[in-house]
Amino acid sequence: MVLDIEMLRDFYASYSGEVANARKVLGRSLTYAEKVLYAHVYDKSGLRPYKRLDDYVDFRPNRVAMQDATAQMALLQFMNAGKDRVAVPATVHCDHLIRADVGVEKDLPEARKTNKEVYDFLQSVSRKYHIGFWAPGAGIIHQVVLENYAFPGGMMIGTDSHTPNAGGLGMVAIGVGGADAVDVLTGQPWELKMPRIIGVHLTGKLNGWASPKDVILYILGLLTVKGGTNAILEYYGEGVATLSATGRATICNMGAELGATCSIFPFDGNTEDYLRETGRDEVADMAVGVASDLVADADVYDHPDKYYDQIVEIDLGSIEPHLNGPFTPDAATPLSEMKTKGPREDYPMTVEVGLIGSCTNSSYEDLAKAASVARQAKAKGLKAKAQLIINPGSEQIYFTARRDGLIDDLQAIGGVIMTNACGPCIGQWHRHTDDNNRKNAIVTSFNRNFRRRADGNPNTFAFIGSPELTVALAIAGRLDFNPATDTLVNEEGVEVRLDEPSGDVFPPKGFAVDDKGFIPPTDDGRDTEVVISPTSQRLQRLEPFPAWDGHDYTDMPLLIKTQGKCTTDHISMAGPWLRFRGHLENISDNLLMGAVNAFNGESNKVLDRLDNEYKAVSSAAKDYKSHGINSIVVAEDNYGEGSSREHAAMEPRFLNVKVVLAKSFARIHETNLKKQGVLALTFVDKADYDKVREDDSISVTGLADFAPGRPLTVVLRHADGTEESFKAAHTYNSTQIEWFKAGSALNYAKEHMK
Repeated sequence: MVLDIEMLRDFYASYSGEVANARKVLGRSLTYAEKVLYAHVYDKSGLRPYKRLDDYVDFRPNRVAMQDATAQMALLQFMNAGKDRVAVPATVHCDHLIRADVGVEKDLPEARKTNKEVYDFLQSVSRKYHIGFWAPGAGIIHQVVLENYAFPGGMMIGTDSHTPNAGGLGMVAIGVGGADAVDVLTGQPWELKMPRIIGVHLTGKLNGWASPKDVILYILGLLTVKGGTNAILEYYGEGVATLSATGRATICNMGAELGATCSIFPFDGNTEDYLRETGRDEVADMAVGVASDLVADADVYDHPDKYYDQIVEIDLGSIEPHLNGPFTPDAATPLSEMKTKGPREDYPMTVEVGLIGSCTNSSYEDLAKAASVARQAKAKGLKAKAQLIINPGSEQIYFTARRDGLIDDLQAIGGVIMTNACGPCIGQWHRHTDDNNRKNAIVTSFNRNFRRRADGNPNTFAFIGSPELTVALAIAGRLDFNPATDTLVNEEGVEVRLDEPSGDVFPPKGFAVDDKGFIPPTDDGRDTEVVISPTSQRLQRLEPFPAWDGHDYTDMPLLIKTQGKCTTDHISMAGPWLRFRGHLENISDNLLMGAVNAFNGESNKVLDRLDNEYKAVSSAAKDYKSHGINSIVVAEDNYGEGSSREHAAMEPRFLNVKVVLAKSFARIHETNLKKQGVLALTFVDKADYDKVREDDSISVTGLADFAPGRPLTVVLRHADGTEESFKAAHTYNSTQIEWFKAGSALNYAKEHMK
């Protein structure tokens, strides 16, 4: 059954006409990303050529996807919007709260028990507001979306930063915070600054142990975690046809690590095949009918320099297997260099755990290639020296892989099958180890490897590779093992070499599943009661944030001046804190606990100006709030890199942080701050960061004249009585300034809807 078929029929019936109109308005050929963007402009009557990186544009996405950790806060906000049902098709996916411990047989029942209150809330709120519900164990949000909802030419937003996974099927799919999701769920325009477009020209064909994962790992080394900010990566060239749809999804998924708005591949036979293999023949037929508009226009390919803001040339044949890490996904190392780089950088060279899965690499093709390595290892008398953990992407993937013997192959060398869920990728991992502070190395097929992310150990060196390479390194037990050139000694003392991995893109017998774990939207859920206990420690109804009082922010104490990388993991940790994602007051206790204080080099230890004692960041913030005092956070570049979690914006807002002043912001986090009424400012001169002292009283002036393009003034009153001032820039447009004045975007929207 094709889900949301009427929406899809309506979309494809009008899509080519929308593209033709956009081409006429712009008076030129269009890239594929432009076609999708312009086809989804909210108000077509005012359609005009929008300037990239300058104009804010209102869009009308086709659907919304939410994972259980972020859905809680998104739906708590939606409940305050006064609507009877969602305005577009939407789904909730229970994938983040399941802890990987001993295996699926025990872990899934334990998760259902432990998280029952949250699951019951999400299921009831889904029933009430006409939202599809994917139960615990059904699978990881982005794999489930790819199998059931993603469609060429569409636009989707999701409350998870890896929503761009669907770009593998030709969608503009963008990760957002819950407040953005509420805009779309209520039928309001969804705003995005028109992104620049980076053309990625692929030629040649992957060979040997190289995989689609290595393509994006290579690009990360090339562009870094900031290189895609406010950009869409559009892939084109003859090399595209050599990549499967799921391989493309892997590449788009990790485009989030570049800071990219999203990534997108054009429609072709591989896309069509995936739609048909996953039971969506009618969608495939409709896409084929408009195929010429599901790719860039011919002139774009003939003269790419005229249409793309930047062009990246990649010969797939030159790509070799990579291990990216540790601690950041753009630390790219070709595997052939690890023998010299590892000892030079003092990496722990013994691989203790290999982990396969996550939304990035959990397709049938991924498991088939990983299983091919395991199968031949067993045949050649090899056993895994490292622990091997597998999280399949969906119940459909798991059921099919088990039927086809792939699961048996992985278990035969010691693999442990965990639930179809995110698990260790987002810190939901009870790692069994002798010392969780010991320096060690793990290899994953995940997308992020920030310090402490997987297991909470700051000394775990996490490296990212493909699933097949992860299995090979788990077998070898060494970071510097290169399966293309090195041999291993088997149980009989014989040197053997692993053959190149191979695996079917699609299961030869087709996909199969007994129960996908899906509960479709109800026709009328108005009588459904959404119950939240007033004494719950996991769920808490939201109170609107107060509106701006009309005055400048004066004499604010510095809550923390962060040093170096400060991701959303540092601002609002996941792992054990995931259980509080629906309770703003409780989760605020983790505020910035992972950030490094620039004045003492320590985490979660800041000066409380009221008593001159050092304490946890949240404790200092609570002290200021209890005395009616506003505070400010100062940070370095790319502040808020990583997840889309809006808790990283809502927590400081809840604890009276009025301003975040950074050298630069990651796109999603900057938007989240704006949505929640926190003033997001950047240093005009980044050197001014060094002027901020630990015991400063800081003011932000000029708010009475707050206007687009007009900088504000920051005044530092030092403890010695001296003062310094400098300009701070912002990217607020007129509507976003109204959000600020109203106290939040939701406050503004509710008033606007009245």
